[in-house]
Amino acid sequence: QVQLVESGGGLVQSGGSLRLSCAASGLSLEHYAVGWFRQAPGKQREGVSCINGGDDSTYYADSVKGRFTISRDNAKNTVYLDMISLKPEDTAVYYCATDSLPMSIRAEKNRIGEALSTGDFGGWGQGTQVTVSS
Repeated sequence: QVQLVESGGGLVQSGGSLRLSCAASGLSLEHYAVGWFRQAPGKQREGVSCINGGDDSTYYADSVKGRFTISRDNAKNTVYLDMISLKPEDTAVYYCATDSLPMSIRAEKNRIGEALSTGDFGGWGQGTQVTVSS
């Protein structure tokens, strides 16, 4: 059974940092692009970052560029999202999911900076809450 489990969320002050983890069971994440999304109350789920399988090319939403870093540890079958300089507007439930698109297509989308679409991703975890206080 494929399962993604997010962890690492919490309550931090503005300017603080957190590391989110997305651990997988039932599949090897190194063969997939993995995306991080977030959903704030009353808002649609939005793509934050993605790391491709194979070439490890990355995508970041403009709102998090320079503050968030996505990475993977294949030995631990885990993808991370390091977040620094957190802002109150980063408050949301953060989810990870695996990409259904071929890696070659994801590589091109990452190259041109195309925003992530929730419809391209699946295997959603239960999410982890990030709350940034002002």
